[in-house]
Amino acid sequence: MSVYEFTAKTINDEEKSLSDYKGNVLLIVNTASECGLTPQFEGLQRVYEKYKDKGLEILGFPCNQFGNQDPDSDDAISNFCQKNYGVTFQMFSKIDVNGENAHPLFKHLTHEAKGLLTENIKWNFTKFLVDKNGKLVNRFAPQTKPDSLEKEIKKLL
Repeated sequence: MSVYEFTAKTINDEEKSLSDYKGNVLLIVNTASECGLTPQFEGLQRVYEKYKDKGLEILGFPCNQFGNQDPDSDDAISNFCQKNYGVTFQMFSKIDVNGENAHPLFKHLTHEAKGLLTENIKWNFTKFLVDKNGKLVNRFAPQTKPDSLEKEIKKLL
């Protein structure tokens, strides 16, 4: 199964098929606007700008399941990301990444790449690297800085 089989609602309320990203390397991240790791938006944007013309897409999925750190509306989250970090990569509507109501994409990702001791995502900014065929390649812990993923991203481009 590939990530191309899923759809998700963008932060602008449009249903988007992930098959639109066929042929690109994807970095899928659950994000939060009020987290100690929120400055990673800056690193994500920097990596996106460096590799977007070579076929990298970053997909951000806001989530409020960890310490209530993304309580705002999609509009407020979108404005925050653009104003504070200049985010131009695709952001999606707020979702759950764990539990009964977890988005199907994240159920798939966490099943394919289990974290330390558990499938569940433990915190904001867990990152999933997907190859050009829509297959999950690796899962990275929240503390992993976006810049440190460049070597793996370049291998897949």
